[in-house]
Formats: sequence, C-alpha cells, structure tokens
Amino acid sequence: MSGQNPQSISTQNYSNTTKLVLGSLLAGSAAILQAAGFFTGIGYAFSMLTTLPIVLASKLSLRIGFMSYVITVFLLAIIQPSELFVFPFTTGLLGLSLGIAFKLWKSWISITLAGGFGLSIGIMFLLYVLRFPVLGPAVSSILNFKTSITIFLFSLFYSLIWMCLSKRVFVFLSRYF
Repeated sequence: MSGQNPQSISTQNYSNTTKLVLGSLLAGSAAILQAAGFFTGIGYAFSMLTTLPIVLASKLSLRIGFMSYVITVFLLAIIQPSELFVFPFTTGLLGLSLGIAFKLWKSWISITLAGGFGLSIGIMFLLYVLRFPVLGPAVSSILNFKTSITIFLFSLFYSLIWMCLSKRVFVFLSRYF
C-alpha cells in the first residue's frame, strides 16, 4: 500500500454505519479543536487544526463531510457559541472545499484554487456582509479592492499549505487503514 496515490484512499470496504461513526468522531474532534481557541496562545494553534477533520470526513464521503460540517456547527453552538461566526466561514468551509476538491480533481492547482476560493468567500462574507471583524479591528469592513486581493492571496497560500498537509495525512492513513 505504500507508494499508493494519496487521493485513492478506498472507503468501499466501509459500511455506511462505519462512515457515519467516523464522520461523527471527526465532527466531534473538529468541534473540540475549534473550541480550543478559547485558550489563548496554544489554543489558537489547536484551533487552526480544525480544517483537517473536515477534509478527512469529506474525503471519506461528500455526504459524510457535509454532515460532519453541520454537526460541528451544532456542537459549537453548545460548547463554544463565540466560534459560530468563525468555523462555518473559515476553517470549516476550507475543510469542506478541500475535501470536495480532493474528490473531484487530481491536480494540486485545482484543489488549492477550490480551497482558496472557499476560504476567501467565507472571510469576505464575514467581513463585508455580516460586518464581523474576522481579521481584527485594523481591517475595515468597508469593501476595499486591495484588501480583497490580499485576502484572496492569503487564502490561496493557506489553502496550499492545507492541501499539502492533507495529502501527507492521506499517505499516512493509506499505509495503515
């Protein structure tokens, strides 16, 4: 199995029940990681890892990925409501976008672009539509072309990092599962 294409992780041997349980466990871990942002410092580092469980769930099955995304939102409403603005439009949306892109395409450029578009749309929706200061008080919530381009470029770079990290995790998991 080593040397296997990381995008060819087979889930055909898993029953629907197994996929459902795995998706639920991944949703629970995503909620815990996102809620870790409550603890300043190291909590923010753990919070950034929230993308991975959603990517894995989406790679398992698009339906399970979406279910994990929604369950994570509901869990966050209970354990850390302040994260309800952040997760659905940033780390969660990036994970869902990357997971879907991994299912649809093989090209790293296409996958990175899909994740970058998803993340930048989420950030801009929070910033310009909901007027939520997701980037802090220094960034104005008034539509600005230069800020939008910067958000998009950052989103592409961040998506590229997560695409590479996800591929490494897929390779690791394909060796053992």
